[in-house]
Amino acid sequence: MRTDLNRRLWAFTLTLLLAAPMLATDGYFSTGYGVIQQGQGGAGIAFPQDSLAAATNPAGMVLVGDRFDFGVTLFRPIRGATITGNGFPGADAAYDASGKKNFFIPELGFNHLLNSKVSVGISLYGNGGMNTQYTTPIPLFGSRPAGVNLEQLFAAPTIAFKANTHNAFGVSLNVGYQLFSATGLQNFANPNFSTSPGNVTDNGASHSFGAGFRAGWVGTIDKYLNLGATFQSRTYMQHFTKYEGLFAGQGGFDIPANVAGGVALKVHPKATILFDAERIFYGQVNSIANPGFPIVAPLGASNGPGFGWHDITAEKVGFAFKASPKVTLRAGYNHSSLPFDASQTFFNLLAPAVVQEHLSAGATVGLHGGKEINVAYQHAFQRTLNGVNSIPAAFGGGEAGLSMYQNSVGASFGWGK
Repeated sequence: MRTDLNRRLWAFTLTLLLAAPMLATDGYFSTGYGVIQQGQGGAGIAFPQDSLAAATNPAGMVLVGDRFDFGVTLFRPIRGATITGNGFPGADAAYDASGKKNFFIPELGFNHLLNSKVSVGISLYGNGGMNTQYTTPIPLFGSRPAGVNLEQLFAAPTIAFKANTHNAFGVSLNVGYQLFSATGLQNFANPNFSTSPGNVTDNGASHSFGAGFRAGWVGTIDKYLNLGATFQSRTYMQHFTKYEGLFAGQGGFDIPANVAGGVALKVHPKATILFDAERIFYGQVNSIANPGFPIVAPLGASNGPGFGWHDITAEKVGFAFKASPKVTLRAGYNHSSLPFDASQTFFNLLAPAVVQEHLSAGATVGLHGGKEINVAYQHAFQRTLNGVNSIPAAFGGGEAGLSMYQNSVGASFGWGK
């Protein structure tokens, strides 16, 4: 009976993970992985606390012991846009891109110590993504309400080990899954703009799989200081065949590499301050990095238009305070650089990732038998980016402006030995 219940729980969890639209705010990557980390600004490279650690630094898995974690976050992004000074009749207007506002993002992790020095585990998490669902058509794009939905999931089986009392190492195989769909882009679905006009818009969901790896290190310098470092390779994904006329490289959409380092400083027996810095290499993937305008080749070509994104850096500061034997309080701040400049706002009407400043708070409440409940809240402050020479003359000229803010609240259950 218990075995059947466990199988059903796993099947239900995987269904949720695959169905949840993933959104994020360090570009389109998540600010952090897991409710605990979200409550401290996304920081935690040198301070692992749960079995989602492999999503950030696989070396941390051997330090968290035997553990199971499951949680869900309610994510509520509010995004919008404006078009001004355009010569196309009816185009100048304010547009609501939040046709869908509420998204549920689950998380799941499991870790097991084979002995005192080696662990194996798996973390399942949403890497990130983007979503816009305009409530009315954008005349420059097409006759139907425009929108895109990108979802990315990683399953990261992990092995980690302690080389000695001061150094832990880990490596994960990142098995990636993603899906994408687009609507309302009929104006681009013609031979003048695309190498494959029938594969630009309104083709339903296109799926792809791929793989990469993540490696990491945690070093215990002394009883007050931990350091950490991690690298995730580029994840090479299958092409989105249903949208090979939209994305550069005939539907290519690999997941960029990233590298990060972290510090955990115990300033008091009950208080730890965290500092993380992450570099995300959006510029290495043509479909993300190629400028949207000026157009030098049709959509779908290897040098065809993209979103004009460049590499970004995210800085994260977190604080954890052991208020009592059963209660830990957390707070954090995250700042990321803007992934594109004001000349690229037109195509980024579909991906208005302009928020940069995030504040968060969280807590853990211990229960009996090694169980705990974790909660977190994060707010991304509203950011508006007005275009500068952003809409080409062929589309009537003028400017596209983007605006976004968001809130999220999450809860998770952890059980460790």
